[in-house]
Amino acid sequence: MMHLTRLLAGLALAALPVLAGAQALPSRADPEAATGLAAKPLVRAGRQMIVTANPHATDAGLAMLRAGGSAADASIAALLVLNVVEPQSSGLGGGAFALVHGPDGLVSLDARETAPMAAGPDWFLEDGAPLPWIEASESGRAIGVPGLPRLLETLHARHGRLPWADLFAPAIRLAAEGFAVSHRLAGMIESGQARLARTEAGAVFLDGGAPLAEGSRLVQPALAETLRTVAREGAAAIYGGPIAEAIVAAAARAPRPGALGLADLAAYRVVERAPVCMSYRGRHRVCGMGPPSSGATTVGQILALMGRRKPADFDRESPYLWHLFAEASRLAYADRAAWLADPDQVPVPVAGLLDPGYIARRARLVHPFRAAEGEAEAGMPPGATLPAPGDGRTSPGTTHLSVIDAEGLAISLTASIETAFGSGRIAAGMLLNNQLTDFSFRPLTEDGRPVANAPGPGKRPRSSMAPSIVYRAGETAPHILIGSPGGSRIPEYVAGALIGMLDLGMDPAEAAALFHVSQRNRGAVTLEAGAMPPRLDAALGALGHRVETAEMTSGLHILRIGADGLEGGADPRREGLAAGD
Repeated sequence: MMHLTRLLAGLALAALPVLAGAQALPSRADPEAATGLAAKPLVRAGRQMIVTANPHATDAGLAMLRAGGSAADASIAALLVLNVVEPQSSGLGGGAFALVHGPDGLVSLDARETAPMAAGPDWFLEDGAPLPWIEASESGRAIGVPGLPRLLETLHARHGRLPWADLFAPAIRLAAEGFAVSHRLAGMIESGQARLARTEAGAVFLDGGAPLAEGSRLVQPALAETLRTVAREGAAAIYGGPIAEAIVAAAARAPRPGALGLADLAAYRVVERAPVCMSYRGRHRVCGMGPPSSGATTVGQILALMGRRKPADFDRESPYLWHLFAEASRLAYADRAAWLADPDQVPVPVAGLLDPGYIARRARLVHPFRAAEGEAEAGMPPGATLPAPGDGRTSPGTTHLSVIDAEGLAISLTASIETAFGSGRIAAGMLLNNQLTDFSFRPLTEDGRPVANAPGPGKRPRSSMAPSIVYRAGETAPHILIGSPGGSRIPEYVAGALIGMLDLGMDPAEAAALFHVSQRNRGAVTLEAGAMPPRLDAALGALGHRVETAEMTSGLHILRIGADGLEGGADPRREGLAAGD
């Protein structure tokens, strides 16, 4: 392919002078013109490593590894600590997806929340109209059966080496004795003050109605007691007995009580599903979480469409690269809205979405130097039935960790309670999720077709979480562990970072700090505020994109395994930390 400048010179565009100026965009080799976020230091280790969203959690996970524990033990300890110190993002009241590479190869574990059996298609309708999202998110109807406790139990049963109760010690200490509120947590409390004041969470995170300040001490005695109970009795303590009764009671409270019952909790199971993998440029195999997550198919489609272009044509600050990325994302998100849902209740054409012939047909919709107009329509992949796009949304109350132990057990895990601070409802010290708002509120399209992601009894809502593991072609050991929080933009964050590493030669720290470009099939390309190279917005605009800016607080936590050891990178947008030996 000819150089970008030569191609642009052949186009009769009114904005040609602007586009031609794109050839002078600063390159990675021009430190005087550096833009965007400064990467956190790259961390190297020889045998074992963990990257999480908070130093307390990283310390707890590394302590387990140093005590002879496995990656599963480290993950459990870290997630329990995150429940205490990053309560707005994850916890025992939420769910998760995990990719686990172990002695028997790669498995994926679905611990997504489920709707109660009393839920129906009209779950979020009143008088035939969808509830306003904020009202739905704080209602009892938003609360699904938590999945994280069962996932922790499953990980320990399969791969744990340390005693279960030992894994709870760091979290219990931090909950009982307290910890200094971090800058990020203080900011989340302040920005969510009005919502917290309306919910039970306000009693924990507001002091006399005022947000807890950075550096103030947060003690959570009720959560500490629940952690002690689960340490003694196992995950069963969440799904039956007094804690389960507290969860049911919290969901049943006004306004808009839900219908979560003890039988719903008792019936919850983690589901082992086949990982979804795709080949990238014939050099790597990228594996992720399949339905009900849209992570693997959306990341996979973006990469598959980008993989049809030569990586030599890419430069991190090139309008050409990010135009193609936006167009690929636009098409992938159109398919995501139409096809992704709970595969146990809705046929999902996973193989068809990544079928090379289908990708080739979708690629013909991408003009190399002109943005498509309007919103893309979903395609018709092989094996699909008539699509019915829905309106579900996701919010960034999520966290991700990556960990590998000295024996090669590797885990990429993303956990969530949905919105920051979840539903705002608390049971036994735990913030409860509001994940059921990830369902489409309208169960039917305007022409009466059923929406794939409509609510239903025992159904798991579509998710955007995209924990991923990358292998080199022909190799069986993992090469990259990656994932991020960030709501519906998660697949874009992961795909962008992988392009940074696999095509642009970035290390994990550089890839985690790479600026974000987003096009979720909403009619505009969104650039990360305050992080973009100069003139990229103008160049994309000249290509026909309607350009917006927004904050994009990803939390990419990346671990790369190479011949010389381990490398870890944590997203500079959050307070994460990589550490290892």
